[in-house]
Amino acid sequence: MSLDLGISEIESSLMKKEEKLDKVMTKSREIVRLCSNAIKAIHSREFDEAKKLLKASGDEVAAIKKFEDEFPGHVNHIMQEYVEARIVFSAVEDGKILSFKDLNAPMEAYLTGLLDATGELKREMYESLRRKDRKGAESYFKMMEDIYDALLPLRFSNAVLPEFRRKQDVARIQLEQARGELL
Repeated sequence: MSLDLGISEIESSLMKKEEKLDKVMTKSREIVRLCSNAIKAIHSREFDEAKKLLKASGDEVAAIKKFEDEFPGHVNHIMQEYVEARIVFSAVEDGKILSFKDLNAPMEAYLTGLLDATGELKREMYESLRRKDRKGAESYFKMMEDIYDALLPLRFSNAVLPEFRRKQDVARIQLEQARGELL
């Protein structure tokens, strides 16, 4: 007796899904690399290079957003990296923090990317102090403080907002360290 359970159809469907995931993972590594290099360029004051890298990462992000429903965790992580890089660039170049609407980013990725950006703003604050630019250092510290204060009231479980609480704690520690250095 031969059973027709549809296993070959299931296998075919899962193989197609796996192929899509492979594409997302490949794009993910590329986007993370582009964003990381963009942040390095920002810290080095190579703004033209940073713009090129952010443009390239934005193009890649647009290409994988279509997989958001199928692989939300992977796409969320990629968006978080992109959000962080774009926020740091805007903070350094224009002195402003972009909103999730400005970035067309999912709320969860925006919030965690925003918290990650505080560490890069701390680095900018230290670089400003090193250059004896007290006003610049105070500006970066204020951005860090504003981000932390704005997000402080948000309290959600990891099931709703993964990694948020841990990143909030890290941002608080970074803020306290930065305050000590600024004083």
